[in-house]
Amino acid sequence: MAGSLEGFLVLIIAALICSSSFASSIFQPISDSHRSAALELFTPRDGSFFSLEETYEALRTFEVLGIDKKSDINTAACQSVLEILGSPSSALKDLFYALKVNGILKCDIEKDVFEGVASRLQVTVSGAGALLDFYYSVGGLVLVKDQTSKGDLYLADAEGVFGSIKALSQSDGRWRYNSNNPESSTFAAGLALEALSGVVSLSSSEIDQSLIGTTKNDILKLFDSIEKYDDGAFYFDEKLVDAHEHQGPLSTTSSVVRGLTAFAAVTLGSLNLPSGKVLGLARFLLGIGIPGDAKDLFNQIDSLASLESNSVSIPLILSLPVTVLSLTKKDTLKVKVNTVLGSNAPPLTVKLVGVFRSGSKDNSLIEGQELKFNPESAVYALDILPKSIDVGKYTFVFEMVLHDPDHLNLYATGGQTRIPIFVTGVVKVDSAEISVLDSDLGSTETKKIDLAGENTVSLSANHLQKLRLSFQLSTPHGHAFKPHQAILKLTHETKVEHSFVVGSSGKQFEINLDFLGLVEKFFYLSGKYNVQLTVGDAVMENSFLKAIGHLDLDLPEPPEKAPQPPPLPLDQNLRYGPKAEITHIFRVPEKLPPKELSLAFLGLTLFPLLGFLVGLLRLGVNLKNFPSSSVPAMFAVLFHLGIAAVLLLYALFWLKWDLFTTLKALGFLGAFLMFVGHRILSHLASISSKLKSA
Repeated sequence: MAGSLEGFLVLIIAALICSSSFASSIFQPISDSHRSAALELFTPRDGSFFSLEETYEALRTFEVLGIDKKSDINTAACQSVLEILGSPSSALKDLFYALKVNGILKCDIEKDVFEGVASRLQVTVSGAGALLDFYYSVGGLVLVKDQTSKGDLYLADAEGVFGSIKALSQSDGRWRYNSNNPESSTFAAGLALEALSGVVSLSSSEIDQSLIGTTKNDILKLFDSIEKYDDGAFYFDEKLVDAHEHQGPLSTTSSVVRGLTAFAAVTLGSLNLPSGKVLGLARFLLGIGIPGDAKDLFNQIDSLASLESNSVSIPLILSLPVTVLSLTKKDTLKVKVNTVLGSNAPPLTVKLVGVFRSGSKDNSLIEGQELKFNPESAVYALDILPKSIDVGKYTFVFEMVLHDPDHLNLYATGGQTRIPIFVTGVVKVDSAEISVLDSDLGSTETKKIDLAGENTVSLSANHLQKLRLSFQLSTPHGHAFKPHQAILKLTHETKVEHSFVVGSSGKQFEINLDFLGLVEKFFYLSGKYNVQLTVGDAVMENSFLKAIGHLDLDLPEPPEKAPQPPPLPLDQNLRYGPKAEITHIFRVPEKLPPKELSLAFLGLTLFPLLGFLVGLLRLGVNLKNFPSSSVPAMFAVLFHLGIAAVLLLYALFWLKWDLFTTLKALGFLGAFLMFVGHRILSHLASISSKLKSA
């Protein structure tokens, strides 16, 4: 019982740490866990994926994460790419993803195939009216231009195409999928920005800057509708009512990020987006952890890759390898700063600007301190925690300062970063004693106890006396410590338990149990009570559940209407444990006859068969009347085989089968014999009648 309670105590403390950590998210860059998830989620079936879209998502995810899986996918994927690009009836979406896949695998595509695809896409762009048609056709032309040496591949009327796409935009920065649909979409805004960036790159001359400026204003309006979590993460959510077009926050945010970074890469000038919101988008994408769906993982990794190197603002992520520091072990505070994909950050300084006790509005416990940078491990560290930091839960406030002033507009640091940290240590337990007091508080029996070791204290008391337990708790720095739980439990020999919270005043913890006022709570149960003390906290490394000893308590007899103790919980071992083995007693086998008698009976059984064979020989059996024609001969053979099968059926019934199985088989054989027998007998009868008439 003590072991299970100790395990439960450990689980409670771990849950407290986890729940407190989740209250303020700690964002970590992409790690090996994402690579393992990618290998598990993107698994080809028989060497290929269901569609070229899935193939591209797998290849792109592997490419960003640095996983070499091209050789496993190359053959089947390139064959599909050749078929799609070479077919004049391929869907526009299939052409787009075939070119996407080819951009990674570099399949062997003939020049005339690219020219045919480019001509078809040019025609589609000139007649397009829906956003998706613009997206796939313009994007396909950009891919053809990148994968061939056609430097002269341009749109005939790039500015007109730009205006056609721009006509689908709305005043709030969102886009419509087509002019016939009044609903606007945030997800479509990302697709539109990607398509517009493609138009700019395919233009032979500079696009009217008024159109570019209007689009930049649309982006700013779109960011006005961005949503925010308390941990500083920003995200976009779809507001479409149509379930067919609805996208979740992850796919919507990913679409906007891809479109935003693509448009910023092909246009001059800044978008004037707050770097904090760009960093917030990165925090949202990292804060979702590791998705369990292949599509979600692709959206996360691909959009993070877009943020990794963009011309808007590159997010820098400050993270801690561990958020639990031990004063006893003298742990070092370590901080890492990376890009979203885990690359090293540019030269900068990390400062610890404040430490605040959680739940307190007091001033910072320290002055600003600069962390030391180790270039070999790329870790910023604070070797010794200040003396003002004792065991407890704190909020550490960090700040990143870039060394190069030119980097201020290139990287997003987000100002100050607040991270919850647990500081743990071994709490000192002193002056622990338990005593029985008379009503005038005079001590009749006092015993010291060692809460760090084993105890076998034996006490006795009656209902006119009191039980007092006291001890002191202090932190490694000598301050008073108040744990999350300090509970005294008395368990009667009938398994009835009573728990009491131990109060505190500074370092001193004390509880007095007046048995006169507790007789009803104890259900007037006299006898032996086991005494246990539980002291536990998330920051207390030596949390304990100790058996102190036992107390022999003498209580008065219960009155007539005294409360009854609760029913004992059913022992789970009795309910779910192994049952007693059941021993079956079988009937004693009947006595068998002697072996000689059984053999004699077998001989008598076979005697009629011998007589049958002798009778056949005496009658002069011959095959003169066996049919010579093919069809009657076949029925004659089948008839004799059927009779042989019936004899075999008798043997099986004798040796192995039961009556029901035998009758079932005999029913099929009987019908078969009736059919073939009727045919052969009819044949013989017709021959006999012909002979008589002749």
